Amino acid sequence: MLKSAVIVIAVFGALGNWVWDYNTDPNGGKAKKEAEAASHNPSIGDCVKVQDPQGSPVPTVVACDSPEAEHKMGDLVVAGQQCGSQYDYAIKVTRRGLGHTMCFTKL
Repeated sequence: MLKSAVIVIAVFGALGNWVWDYNTDPNGGKAKKEAEAASHNPSIGDCVKVQDPQGSPVPTVVACDSPEAEHKMGDLVVAGQQCGSQYDYAIKVTRRGLGHTMCFTKL
């Protein structure tokens, strides 16, 4: 009976450790997925490189002094509005029925 209890405690301990690690490790698991998702969701003032700009564009945040930087996000407008004439490039995004357009200037 004691051996069974020790085995059950060890299994639950290992499972708890794995869940803790998955949720808190910055190099993997949930934190890594959240960081990766955030890298494709620029804020105003962020510089980006754009993968597949003519097809399904995906902006990736990069350092503004990086040679990869192509555009700088200048505005975020709600669905139905267009970017102003001062912007060179736009990416329309629709998530869960809500939409917005990211407006960029070329670097």
